[in-house]
This record gives sequence, C-alpha cells and structure tokens, in this order.
Amino acid sequence: MSLKAILFDFNGVIINDESIHEELINELLLAENLRPKKGEFWQICLGRSDRACIAELFALRGRFLTEEALNSLIACKAIAYQERLATLNKLPIFLGVEDLIFKLRGAQLKLAVVSGALRSEVELVLNRANMAQHFSAIVAGDDISASKPEPDGYLLAVERLNQQYPELNLTPRDCLAIEDTPAGIQAAQRAGIQVVGIANTYPFHMLQRQADWTVDDLRDVELDRLKEFFQRCLSQPIPG
Repeated sequence: MSLKAILFDFNGVIINDESIHEELINELLLAENLRPKKGEFWQICLGRSDRACIAELFALRGRFLTEEALNSLIACKAIAYQERLATLNKLPIFLGVEDLIFKLRGAQLKLAVVSGALRSEVELVLNRANMAQHFSAIVAGDDISASKPEPDGYLLAVERLNQQYPELNLTPRDCLAIEDTPAGIQAAQRAGIQVVGIANTYPFHMLQRQADWTVDDLRDVELDRLKEFFQRCLSQPIPG
C-alpha cells in the first residue's frame, strides 16, 4: 500500500477567505433583520457547508427555513462571494499552495478538493488561480447532503477518483487529507483517511490534538516528509 492521492480542503487551506465568508454571512443575517453575534461564525460555520451553517444560524434565532428559502439564501451569498472576489486584484491564495501542488503532481499523485463550499466558488477560484487542471476531482457542498464532520464528502472523492482511474484501486488508506478545522479533520478521519492539519485558521496546539500530523503552513509540507509520515501512519493498526 502506498500514498496515491492528496485530498485538499478548500477554504482555509487553498484560499484565505474565511473572513470574507464571515462578512457575507453577517450581511445575510442583517438583511433578514437578524443580529450577528461575535464569534458565532467561527464556532458554527468553519469547516461546514453554507447549507449547514445558514440553517443552524437561523434555527438558533427561532427561524426554521424551508428548503426553498434556504436555497435562495445560499444563492444570494454565492453571488455576493463572486462579486467580492471580482473586486480583488489578487486572490488570497495561501503561500506554499502552488509549490506543493507542483511537487505532488511531479510525484504522480492524484489531487482532489473536498469542500463544503459551492462548486461554483471552488471552480471560480481554481480557474482564476490557474490550478484547476491539477485537480482530478472536486467534491463540493452541493454534491452532498451531509456536511463535514460527516465523512460523506471524502468517501465520494475516493469514489470519483476510482471512477476516473480504476487502475488505482484507491481506498481511503491510500489517501492523505489536508485540513484546517476540527470539523474537516473529523470528516477525513471518519472516512478512514489520515490527516495533515494546517494551522491557518486554528492554533497549532488545538489541531495537534486532533490531526495525525500538524504543520504551521503548507510551506512546511515537504514531499519526503509527507511520504515518511504516511508510511508511519500505515504501520499503525486500523482503529476499530
């Protein structure tokens, strides 16, 4: 068994846009005559899909949304996100992302994105950053009904990579996930995937207690160290 695929989270790993999402969620609440609460976005929304985040924020305020109303709010936020990115001269891509992708592709590893973000948002960023061609699969928030920390997105990514490359015989144990939130770490681990935690969003010490390996940022993820970490994880018994 060897390392065959790297599965990237999106917000907080590839693009530094969590503050943008927080602003847009707050604007959405205000437009519905609801008051944002300090720190609530970070407690409820980080690592989760817009669907899960918005539904819970409204429910906490006694507003239970119909599917139609929820879809409308998600669509409004998606438009606002695209408009906000259009005002930026340069996308806030994290340092080290492009270099790491180049090294991973050079090592013939398959890459995928597993995110709670909408597909339109993921594709917008990857296309504008000239990275889309490197990812063989994208699992976005509109592909699954269960948000992280449920493992559905990661399991679907493995399935889609196998559909494209049946010769891989890919299993979760052949993959590594790169995540920046507890919800994302739990999702990957529940799918049976080892996780590298990136301290972009949460403190290093917090992720260190949950991820299998933790680094300060992607510039610390060297290919040799990545493979060494993966082989060390393989020598450990499967929980069960």
